[in-house]
Amino acid sequence: MKLFLSLFLPQLAGAIGALFTVKAIPTWYMYLNKPSFSPPNWIFGPAWLTLYFLMGISVYLNWIKKTKQAKFNVRLFFIHLFFNFIWTPIFFGARNPLFALFIIIFIWLFIITMIVRFWNVNKLSSLLLIPYLFWVTFASLLNFYIWRLN
Repeated sequence: MKLFLSLFLPQLAGAIGALFTVKAIPTWYMYLNKPSFSPPNWIFGPAWLTLYFLMGISVYLNWIKKTKQAKFNVRLFFIHLFFNFIWTPIFFGARNPLFALFIIIFIWLFIITMIVRFWNVNKLSSLLLIPYLFWVTFASLLNFYIWRLN
């Protein structure tokens, strides 16, 4: 059950967020000024699908441990997942890149914290978050430039 929830809940968060994205791309997002390094829209789905899978395995590797730190890490992960989840409705649903920028910076700080804390419980669980950190770093820059250009 822990493995199922670890893999399912991040994907569910992404799927719900995708509902906001799909509606906003043809009506709002495609008309925004974007930086030259903005990737094509098709890349976001596979990237997030992969990242949510890696995140799920990462939290599962903590969830199966019986230590206090591992239990705290799991709670930290799910709190972080809430902020990850709300970024999409804020950016695409509310069309508010500035507020979304504050949220994504908060997410970035959560990821750094999780990488450090997860390392002490299971090194692989920590390493699985590195691609997520890179992606959110890139997404933060993209978010910043979209806000700045518009």
